[in-house]
Amino acid sequence: MAEKDRELGDLDVLVIGGGQAGLAAGYHLKKTGVDFLIVEGGMQLGDSWRNRYDALTLFTPRAFSQLPGLELKGDPDGYAHRDEFADYLQNYARKLELPIRLGTPIVRLAKLDRSAFVARLANGSAITARRVIIAVGAFQRPKLPTEAYGFSSRVTQLTTSSYRNPMQVTDGPVLIIGDGASGRDIAADLATTHEVLLATGRQRRLLPETILGRNIWWWLEKFRFLQARPHSVIGRFMRKADPFPDRERSLGNLTRLGITIKPRLFSAAGQTAIFADETSTEISSVIWTTGYVDENSWIDIAGTKSDDGAVLQYEGVSPLKGLFYVGRPWQRNRASALIMGAGPDAEFVVARALVRD
Repeated sequence: MAEKDRELGDLDVLVIGGGQAGLAAGYHLKKTGVDFLIVEGGMQLGDSWRNRYDALTLFTPRAFSQLPGLELKGDPDGYAHRDEFADYLQNYARKLELPIRLGTPIVRLAKLDRSAFVARLANGSAITARRVIIAVGAFQRPKLPTEAYGFSSRVTQLTTSSYRNPMQVTDGPVLIIGDGASGRDIAADLATTHEVLLATGRQRRLLPETILGRNIWWWLEKFRFLQARPHSVIGRFMRKADPFPDRERSLGNLTRLGITIKPRLFSAAGQTAIFADETSTEISSVIWTTGYVDENSWIDIAGTKSDDGAVLQYEGVSPLKGLFYVGRPWQRNRASALIMGAGPDAEFVVARALVRD
């Protein structure tokens, strides 16, 4: 699997990122016979999953959490644990014999000339390639709102990325800010050991986990909600509502676990959290589950990013010839940010990468 002894040099395609998006790209590239390499900054495939909170399970059931060419074994309607899926990624790369170089963080991507890119490594060496597929995903750096700076040093502050389990959270009330799937999971994880408050944001629409004996994801796939384009009527509705399955994470269920539901955090002062309804609470810890921002400063190529630093792409294709993406949220449809979307999106991008000479 790992390309430990391979000489760095010219490639047809360089894939940056060895998560599910990068491995799916590798699956489709291997079928074409081109010379390609996947580089991964971590020392082990799946570490981006292993390094998240201990109780994490996948957002989608096993039947909808597979990459092309290899089944994720187990109850198809059950949800794989983070470590199970991390092991699946390792096994996937090994069984498909994908060319991968681990421990290879890319610190700068630049254009070498009209027909080639150069990826600079942390050790000073470089890889050149005619085409590059960036598959690092969109969950790179936790987003911290300005309210975070209102809390004093006496308040322990963690994020979705740094929280692991209740043992690392100090005694006293803990405030979870953000009521997406991760925020609700972490709140439930802490409910048996701490006094927990959950600050909500926009109104969310939770879906039943099963309908007529079928998992909700089966229905969403059957009626092609997951293939909805970003700017279609259904796509706009889903982007606004951001629905996800209940899985006993409704606000009612969380309340029954003893969690106090609060409105949006308005401001912070010392150890005091002040909410939109003008109530306030003294807290000991905060866990921010308010999303992520991209870290794209390492992409040093003119014309590839907007003024705010966001990458420019349409359905995974950059306006710059030879540059592509896989794993972007809503890259082509709702499934793009999910594991189930990695294979189709990678197939689409690889096909376009190999015809753009």
